[in-house]
Amino acid sequence: MSFPPIRPELAGIEPYGAPQLPLDVAPVQLNVNENPYGPSPACIADIATAAAEAAVTLNRYPDREFTALRAALADYLSKDAPVTPDMVWAANGSNEVMLQLLQAFGGPGRTVLSFAPTYSMYPEYARDTHTEWVAGTREDDFSLDLDKARALVDEIRPSVVLLPSPNNPTGTALPPVAVGLLCEAVGDNGIVVVDEAYGEFRRAGVPSALESLATHRNLVVTRTMSKAFAGAGLRLGYLAAHPAITDAIRVVRLPYHLSAVTQAVALAALRHAPELLDKVDDLRAERDRTVDWLREQGHEVADSDANYVLFGGFADRHAVWQGLLDRGVLIREVGPDGWLRVSIGTAAEMDAFKNALTEVTA
Repeated sequence: MSFPPIRPELAGIEPYGAPQLPLDVAPVQLNVNENPYGPSPACIADIATAAAEAAVTLNRYPDREFTALRAALADYLSKDAPVTPDMVWAANGSNEVMLQLLQAFGGPGRTVLSFAPTYSMYPEYARDTHTEWVAGTREDDFSLDLDKARALVDEIRPSVVLLPSPNNPTGTALPPVAVGLLCEAVGDNGIVVVDEAYGEFRRAGVPSALESLATHRNLVVTRTMSKAFAGAGLRLGYLAAHPAITDAIRVVRLPYHLSAVTQAVALAALRHAPELLDKVDDLRAERDRTVDWLREQGHEVADSDANYVLFGGFADRHAVWQGLLDRGVLIREVGPDGWLRVSIGTAAEMDAFKNALTEVTA
C-alpha cells in the first residue's frame, strides 16, 4: 500500500479550489464571485472593537448555540418571511452548513440529488459523507423541466435534494412552483435544500424560497455572508428551516464550531447590514449591463439573478480564459463545455474585462 494510506476513492484527487493568483499577475480578479466593495471605515472599526472584546474571554469556550447570532440572523431573514431564532443554524461558510446537512440527512444507503450544471462542491459533500450522488440534467436554457424532475425524484427517492437558486454557475433562479413541487415529491422521506448563496442579487419580482418555509416543513434555505455582505473572509454561512431540522444538525456539529471571534464579527457586520448591502443594486445594474454587452458581441449568455454571468459559444474556452489572464483579467473556467463565468466587479474592472475580451476574440 502506498503512503499515506488515504481512502482509495480519494487517491489522486486534486483538492477543490479556484485559482488564487497574486495581483501583479491578475490585477482584475473576477473568478470567485466576491463583492468588490469592502466594508466602510465605520464597519471596520465596529468589527475591530467586537473582535477585541471577544478576545478578552478567549480563554473560555464560545457560546455553543451562538444565541445572539441566531437571533440577529433571524431578524435579518424576517424581511423576506417570518423566521425565529430556533429556525436558524450557522457554520463556517455555507460549505460547512451543506456538509453538516449531508452528515445529518445523507450517509451510506442514502442519495443526494441535484441537476447539472450545478455547484461543483455538491458531489464532494456527497463523497465525503458516503452519500450516493445523482445528477439530473437541466434544459438548454438551464431551467428545470419540472415533470422530468418530479419523475427523477419518484425514481430514486433521494434523502436530500440540492437546488441552488440562483444556480451556480449559470445564475438561473428557481421559480416557487418548483420548490413546492419538489418538496411535495420528496415528502417526509427527505429534505429539499434551496441554496440562496446569491439570493440578495436576484432581480426584482423574483421571490425567495424563504416564503415557502411555512408551507413545507422539509424545506431548508441556506444563505451566506460571503457575497452580498462582502464577508468572504469572515466565513459565515447559515440556514433557515423547521426547528426539528436545526436540532438534527446539532447532533453532527463539532463542539464549539463557531469561534467567539467569528460570532462577534458576524454580529458587527449584521449591525451594518444596510450599509454593506447598499452596493447590491449597483452590482445588479452592472450585471445587467454586462449581459447586454456580451449579447451585443454575439456571445451566448445565460439570464442571471446572481453577481456573475455565464457566457459562451467558444470552441476553445481555455484559450479565451488564458488570453484574458495574459491581459491581467482572471475569470472562471467552469460550467458546460464552451462556457466561461465572470464575476461582477466595479465598473472599472468590468471595462477592463470587456476590453480584454474584445482583444482576445477579435
